[in-house]
Amino acid sequence: MSVYTITFSPTGGTKKAADRLAAAFGPEVQEIDLTARETDYSRFSFGDGDICVVAVPSYGGRVPAAAVSRLAQMNGTGANAVLMAVYGNRAYEDTLSELKDVLVRAGFRCIAAVAAVAEHSVMRQFASGRPNQEDLETLGEFGRRIKEALTQNPEGTAVEVPGNIPDQEYKGIPLKPKAGENCVGCGQCARQCPVGAIPADRPSETNPELCISCMRCIQVCPVQARTLDQTILAGASQRLEPVCSVPKENELFLN
Repeated sequence: MSVYTITFSPTGGTKKAADRLAAAFGPEVQEIDLTARETDYSRFSFGDGDICVVAVPSYGGRVPAAAVSRLAQMNGTGANAVLMAVYGNRAYEDTLSELKDVLVRAGFRCIAAVAAVAEHSVMRQFASGRPNQEDLETLGEFGRRIKEALTQNPEGTAVEVPGNIPDQEYKGIPLKPKAGENCVGCGQCARQCPVGAIPADRPSETNPELCISCMRCIQVCPVQARTLDQTILAGASQRLEPVCSVPKENELFLN
């Protein structure tokens, strides 16, 4: 049996949550980064009995399209998948149901699911500092409960998750990072953009049609040259304040 984390985590919160959950299954965990756009994901094939913690952030209650296409290339071959939707204290809506559909089609056996809270990647005042130590302890306990269930029932039981399978394309949000005058053209953002929305030869630019507002370019810029339109950001924060201010709890789905 091998244990894997398969994560789409542009700013690190999703990976942090997935790592803690996966640690319950053993000390040796292999990592697959779904944000690496040059990777040939069709080369990943798993075996019956393997455990894959598949974690994605919830973007508008959906799985990021780039993660969907990359997961679809993999060959699950009956491996056990633990689904994880990580969200910024608003709602994860259809993320788990969409993720389950993608993984079942790829040949995985979905045996458990987790909804975890992490700091909002755009409006960082929401769920600030999460997952915190209490969250990590909870996720560790979730992992132990899943492991125990698999020990008792090695074949696993298909997990039921909330939400629907979306039938419309998610169009994203209007908040697209842009580079300011202090951009030094180092190209770090272009190299690490999960969807290639920043031209390698013109790293001060952003293709708004490709950008998924994941905020990785802001995080990796060494001179903090990339920012969001503060007027639009303030307006969006004000609209989300009523639904994002009350702390949400992590959830486990296990049949």
